[in-house]
Amino acid sequence: MTKKFLKIIPLGGLGEVGRNMTLFEFEGEILIIDMGFRLPEEDMPGVDYIIPNVEYLKDKKDKILGVVFTHGHYDHIGAIPYILENIWTPKLTFFASPLTRAMILKRQEDFPNQPKIDVREVKEKSKIKLGPFSIEFFKQNHNIPDNFGLFIKTPVGNIVHTSDFKFDKNPVNDTPTNFEKLRKIGRRKILLLMSDSTGAEEEGHSLSEKDIFKNLEKIISKAKGRVIASTFASLLNRIQQIITISEKYGRKVLIEGYSMKTNVEIARALGYLKIRKKTLISPKQLKDLPDNRITILCTGAQGEAEAVLMRIANREHKYLKLKKGDTVIFSSSVIPGNERTVQIMKDELLRQGAKIFHYKMMDIHASGHGRKKELERMIRIMKPKFFMPIHGQYSMMVAHADIAKSLGIPEKNIILAE
Repeated sequence: MTKKFLKIIPLGGLGEVGRNMTLFEFEGEILIIDMGFRLPEEDMPGVDYIIPNVEYLKDKKDKILGVVFTHGHYDHIGAIPYILENIWTPKLTFFASPLTRAMILKRQEDFPNQPKIDVREVKEKSKIKLGPFSIEFFKQNHNIPDNFGLFIKTPVGNIVHTSDFKFDKNPVNDTPTNFEKLRKIGRRKILLLMSDSTGAEEEGHSLSEKDIFKNLEKIISKAKGRVIASTFASLLNRIQQIITISEKYGRKVLIEGYSMKTNVEIARALGYLKIRKKTLISPKQLKDLPDNRITILCTGAQGEAEAVLMRIANREHKYLKLKKGDTVIFSSSVIPGNERTVQIMKDELLRQGAKIFHYKMMDIHASGHGRKKELERMIRIMKPKFFMPIHGQYSMMVAHADIAKSLGIPEKNIILAE
C-alpha cells in the first residue's frame, strides 16, 4: 500500500517578515492559507510591494479548494489583487472573518477590472470542509480584531496554525486569550504545530495593550501643541487607543492616509472601533481649532515615500505643515530594512521643531507577536509531535526552533524551512 503524504509549500513568510502564504496539498488538491505582501527594502527603488511567487499554482488553478485568511493585516491579505489572475477560477472561494472580509472586498474596489471574488464569512468556532481538509477557527489576540488561529484536520493528522498571536490579559476591544479553548485543541493529538516566530528572539512576555495605553496617555495629556501619531493603517487597536485618549483630553481627530481612512470606516461600521459622533474632523476644520485640541492620525511610520508622514517631513503635503511644538508619535516598530529611511525622516522632523517619541524611548508600541514565554506556553499547550516555526526572519525561526528543542521536541521533528 502506497503511503499518502501531505505537502506543505510555503510561498512566503519564512526567512522574512511579511509575504505570508502557505499551501497544503494532498493528492493534488490544494488549500491556501493567506496571500500577503512584504514592503520593499531600501535597496529596492521603484518596487511597491514584494509578492509571493505563485508559478507553482499556474497549471493547478482547478485544484485549488479555497483560500483561508487568518486576519486582515496586509502581510496576510495584501497580495490578493496582484496574484488573483494567476489562481482565479469561477469556483474559487475565500473564507475570512467579518472584518477581514470587509477589508478585502473594499480593497478590490480599487481593481475594477478584476473578477468579482466570493468571500464567505467565518467566525470563531466556524467549521468548514474543503476536500480532504476540515478547518476550525479559533480566536487569537493580535493587534487587529478578528484574528483566527486554525485547527486543520487532514488525512495524515491534525495541524494547528497559530496565525500571528500574543497572549494579552488586557487587549483593546477584545477578550483575553481563551486558554481553556487552546487546551481543548491541544488534547486532540496535534501532529504539527506551525507557530508565529516574530517575537522568538525577545525575552519574557510581550507588553500588554494596557501598558501602551498608559504611556500614550502620558504623552498626549502633556502635549502643548498638535499631536501627530503615525502607525500602520491596519493597526486598529492602536488607532482606537489614540482616538480614545484624544477624546478624553478634548482633542478632535483628523485621519490622514487613504488606507487608514478606509480601514477606520470599515471597522467603525462593523462596530470594531468606538468613536464619538463629533470626534473625527475634516481638513477644513483644522483652522478653526487651537493646536492643543488637534490629533492627526496618519500613515507613514515606516518611512514610505508616498505616505502622509514622509510627505509632511518633506514639506510636500497639500495642507499639513509641521509646526514648532508639534508632538510626533511613532507607534510602531521599524520593519527590518527600513531603519535608515525612518532615521532620515526623524531627523527631518526634528529639524522642523517637532518633539518625537518612538518605541525605543518608551513603551508606546506593543508588538502583536508573542515573546519567548508565550511561544513556550503555546508549545506546552499543543504538545505537537512535529514543530514548524513560521512568520519571521531566519534568525527568529532558529530561536523558535531552539525553544521547541528546550521543551523536549526532538531536533529531527523540527522543520526549519525557507
